[in-house]
Amino acid sequence: MVRAERPGSRRREPDEGEAVSTERTDSELLLASRADPDAFTELYRRHAEDLLRYFARRTLDPEAAAELTAETFAQAFASRATYSDTGANGVAWLYGVARHQLGRFFRNGRVDSASRRRLGMPERPLPPEDYERIEDLVDFAPIKDALVEALETLSSDQREALKLHVISGLAYPEVAKRLACTEDNARQRVSRGLRRLAIVLQERGVRAVTEVEA
Repeated sequence: MVRAERPGSRRREPDEGEAVSTERTDSELLLASRADPDAFTELYRRHAEDLLRYFARRTLDPEAAAELTAETFAQAFASRATYSDTGANGVAWLYGVARHQLGRFFRNGRVDSASRRRLGMPERPLPPEDYERIEDLVDFAPIKDALVEALETLSSDQREALKLHVISGLAYPEVAKRLACTEDNARQRVSRGLRRLAIVLQERGVRAVTEVEA
């Protein structure tokens, strides 16, 4: 990943014979995207996976993480004209938008879709393969004890699904078999349960991650 320049910093002139990078910084992409939407597409490609991981480790829920990532980029695109490189650098500004979205999620218990609606972005269900890929980004180990305790706050169907999948580590086909439901239904129970657990843990001051935030 290309590191964005600090505001006000100057680029070092390349030495003779040294290769010159033509890749634009995050700040340059944001500024250029006002007139050239393709520049924002490049910003998305550069940071989408990292933002997805950021949300997955905080919400615990793949569906919420995917929705928050989409809403963050939608809001950033809609408000890109307000960005100025005299303030935060490009990626810091983007994560500021992300933290705002995450705060609203924890306060309201749901993902806001206002920016996506304004841009006419359709809401699509998360495919099973994407769900499981995002789920792999979550590390439950640091919060396993708190997770077990917080399970008691869930409905019985969500609690049993989470015990089978997260605690016992069973794959969704086996979870569905144990619960006598479809795989889609089992995945939905786990998703809704994880979303609720993330909010409960947030209220109790339990952090799902310890790494330094962007």
